Amino acid sequence: MPNKKNTHVMIIAEAGVNHNGNLETALRLVDEAACAGADAVKFQTFIAEAGVSKFAPKAEYQKRTMGNEESQLEMVKKLELDENAHRKLMQRCKQKDILFLSTPFDRGSIELLDQLGLEMIKIPSGEITNLPYLRKVGALKKKLILSTGMSTLKEIRVALRILESSGTPRSRITVLHCNTEYPTPYEDVNLLAMLTIRDKLGVKVGYSDHTLGVEVPIAAAALGASVIEKHFTLDRTMPGPDHIASIEPDELRQMVLAVRNIEKVLGDGTKKASPSEQKNIPIARKSIVADKDIAKGEIYSESNITIKRPGTGITPMQWDHVLGIPSKRNFCKDELIEL
Repeated sequence: MPNKKNTHVMIIAEAGVNHNGNLETALRLVDEAACAGADAVKFQTFIAEAGVSKFAPKAEYQKRTMGNEESQLEMVKKLELDENAHRKLMQRCKQKDILFLSTPFDRGSIELLDQLGLEMIKIPSGEITNLPYLRKVGALKKKLILSTGMSTLKEIRVALRILESSGTPRSRITVLHCNTEYPTPYEDVNLLAMLTIRDKLGVKVGYSDHTLGVEVPIAAAALGASVIEKHFTLDRTMPGPDHIASIEPDELRQMVLAVRNIEKVLGDGTKKASPSEQKNIPIARKSIVADKDIAKGEIYSESNITIKRPGTGITPMQWDHVLGIPSKRNFCKDELIEL
């Protein structure tokens, strides 16, 4: 079970390609992510021809949202952001005090993000079996976030070993449980797999969500996720492959608020009376009191004492000790007993 000790959950607002290749839309996504209180806004960095062949088919969800007239390569090409756009987005993030992140999808894009000075790199689920890619990212020795959609525990273990052998220690890697279907059916989420990854592989874990709504990421935070990633868009009705499985700005704000509340309620795991309930202890608990008028010297017995509120006198846990002791003074009914 989680042991949060008031740890801050990193919330990543996944803008992805929901800018539709338009820089002004991308800048608005930065603004909305910052307004919602997210810690980071994440985009995707790629050179279409470097990562998608002309023969690559679209995913079924892409066909549903974009049709099948154009190829995956043609679709993806329209969603590229060049270096200049990256720099402007980074500048806007700095102005809005939100971390800029991006996911590189090819080796050239890894180099670009490194040159831009990113301290953290997000590895997408599709690259978890890409040996040259993992070696190149691992050699950067940056903080890494590894998404694990479609993967097995064995594949994650192998990827971690590659990243470690390339120069990045496991302590700098956070592994996100993920399901790569847009939107993900609730019955396929398998959220407890996040804890399996943590316990079996000894890594920090989080969750990248593609379900509709915000319930699942909130549940992930309650289970102990250190990172929550969620796709968001300015408008779910916009054309584009990922909008339909994304939340809108108001929903993002609701999710951030809920996760922040989860951070508060998890606490440090120590079972004790909280500061807010201390005052209620004498009100809700009980004491040993006179069940009827008792004369001085009368022996306390089950016929003349009982247990009632308030809890400001002798605790009922001392019941056996009190029985048989002579009263040291007169007591009227309901008066707290004294020894």
